[in-house]
Amino acid sequence: MHVALIGATGNAGSRILAELVRRGHSVTAIVRNVARVPASPGVKAKSGDVLDEAGLAVLLKGHDVVISSVHFATSDPAKLVAAVRASGVPRYLVVGGAGSLEVALGTFSLGLKLIDAPSFPEAYKQEAAAGCTFLNLLRAETDLDWTFLSPSAMFVPGERTGKFRLGTDLLLSNEQGSSISFEDYASALVDELENPAHARKRFTVGY
Repeated sequence: MHVALIGATGNAGSRILAELVRRGHSVTAIVRNVARVPASPGVKAKSGDVLDEAGLAVLLKGHDVVISSVHFATSDPAKLVAAVRASGVPRYLVVGGAGSLEVALGTFSLGLKLIDAPSFPEAYKQEAAAGCTFLNLLRAETDLDWTFLSPSAMFVPGERTGKFRLGTDLLLSNEQGSSISFEDYASALVDELENPAHARKRFTVGY
């Protein structure tokens, strides 16, 4: 596919770029600093500003799908969605956040979002709250075929194991806690790109 990847040099974005290349997709890597995009067959680096709605729409035009991997607190979800819509690209995949996931007690959901749990770190609340806003905006969207993939609570560098679980709105966890590597997250996202199973939905990935 012809994929436009916004934020291709970040922690998650760089792994997504590597996974797309690994699977033979053609990628336009949209970043602030094109010098940071590693040279690779099938990858074109383009300079873009996530707050420039009109300019971003021009860069996105002609692709099969847009993936955005950007910080929520320093971007504007309304501008991102509007840029994708204006570009005519029908499909939009978003690297989501964990804050909007529900917390479970045993096999039952508490109906409490992770961001509202007493143990949620204050330092991450602004970013998590902006992620919740983004998800709510997408849920009200009627034109785009969107998907929002939330990571687990700990979203960290690691290995590409290919062994992970998928869920919907409930935070995934095991005996070691709630985590997913950037590498396995990227694998799950590109799986969704290639075999859509969560159109107009949020889902989550974890161990």
